[in-house]
Amino acid sequence: MKTYNNLWPYLCSFENIEYAFEKARKHKTLKKYVIDFEENLEENLLELQTELLLYSYKPRPLKTFILRDPKIRKISKSHFRDRIVHHVLINIIGPIFERLFIYDSFANRKTKGTLKAIERFDLFKRKIVGGGRTNY
Repeated sequence: MKTYNNLWPYLCSFENIEYAFEKARKHKTLKKYVIDFEENLEENLLELQTELLLYSYKPRPLKTFILRDPKIRKISKSHFRDRIVHHVLINIIGPIFERLFIYDSFANRKTKGTLKAIERFDLFKRKIVGGGRTNY
């Protein structure tokens, strides 16, 4: 297995943090917390970069609320800055770990998801039961 060293400078690079911001704001451009963050965008991104470089970054407390649609669920939401840091990490380590995942792991992966997991399950189910065609 290949090892990776000195990823921290890439992780903390302004380019990576800026790209992470773009990914975190996708489909949320009209949300107040995104608009507020963008008012001082460069300053906010530089502050985040400094906290990461100095190892002083601390995630904010989760905001918890109840969602009813149709069943009742308790949702915990990260602060927008924390979502940026999530993308900062995923931008660097995601491609490294993606190669190690088994093919049939579907959670939180690009081009995968619940619907594709169900389709894959159906494929295996048909093989076991012996009915239907198999399309690989």
